[in-house]
Amino acid sequence: MYYIHWYDDCVRLTGRWSRLTEDVKEPHDYVQATARYTATTAPGSYFELAFTGKTAWLQFDLGFLLHPQPHLWISVDGGARVEVPVDRYLRVEAPEEGNHVVKVLYKSGMEQLHRWHQPLFGRVAFLGAKVDGPGVLPEDNRRIIEFIGDSITEGVLIDVDYDDQPADLIDQFNRTYQDDNCATYAALTAEALNLRPMFQAYGAVGLTRSGCGGVPRAGLLYPYVFERVPYTGEKPDIVMINHGANDRNMTAEEYIQRYEEFIDMVNERTPDAIIVCLGAFVGAYDAELRAFAEKYNASHAKPIHFISTKGWVPAEPLHPLRDGHRTIANNLIPLLKEIID
Repeated sequence: MYYIHWYDDCVRLTGRWSRLTEDVKEPHDYVQATARYTATTAPGSYFELAFTGKTAWLQFDLGFLLHPQPHLWISVDGGARVEVPVDRYLRVEAPEEGNHVVKVLYKSGMEQLHRWHQPLFGRVAFLGAKVDGPGVLPEDNRRIIEFIGDSITEGVLIDVDYDDQPADLIDQFNRTYQDDNCATYAALTAEALNLRPMFQAYGAVGLTRSGCGGVPRAGLLYPYVFERVPYTGEKPDIVMINHGANDRNMTAEEYIQRYEEFIDMVNERTPDAIIVCLGAFVGAYDAELRAFAEKYNASHAKPIHFISTKGWVPAEPLHPLRDGHRTIANNLIPLLKEIID
């Protein structure tokens, strides 16, 4: 039996995973402990693991996870996805011997569980896998697109009718079944344009306000995976920002100020990335954001791109269902294609 660690060459991480190593010098115990595994609190993050043989025993650290535990999508060799709750061991079996690739994606989790401050009650932490032998990952040369946003981009309440918990219990207990990052406009758009998606999207967060699970406002969140752990993974080629729905109680001046600060931060960290400002689906600050983009481009050598979403979907429900996300994607795909081609 062979053990594949999360940091081995036959594992590829996509998204906002922690990438600390065993020699981390951080004095805080929880950061040192995090080096044992790679962890994410952002739905849409995924890893691929290549192995030889027929069976892989995936191992996760459950830590302080509470009910309901995060749900994963798991597929082997590009086959059908299967939804499962994360557990200490998940066994994956291929139909025959050979080189296989298993993909594990963080589908959904309970918004209100800690996703920023330790202890992290809402995270997926991957340790490694027991296999017959290591495999070979195929290359993935697709451009990376990062989607920055709120609960809509996260995939909250896409399947709102999955509410089997009794009415007297907190609705959050249904969220692992009601939410699905893979059905979002973002995931659909990335798939259609052959892009490799990563996400930093959390419920209730905005440019001017903090979000669910203790997540700070977008500008304080962006450099990190979670508190005290910076993001050190691959840089995106395209960054799409969709903030505004949760900023509606602020003045337009404060919203635009925070937006410009955020763009400056993205440019500093990813100077070669194409930046796309996607208007809020509720129509908030649509005219102000368009005017800001025009003003910004008049004074900067590197332009930003504005896409208005006004009228694409109704204002209610705030969280589009599957059909609503498909409508957004159908509108967005040709516009984004024109920008990135």
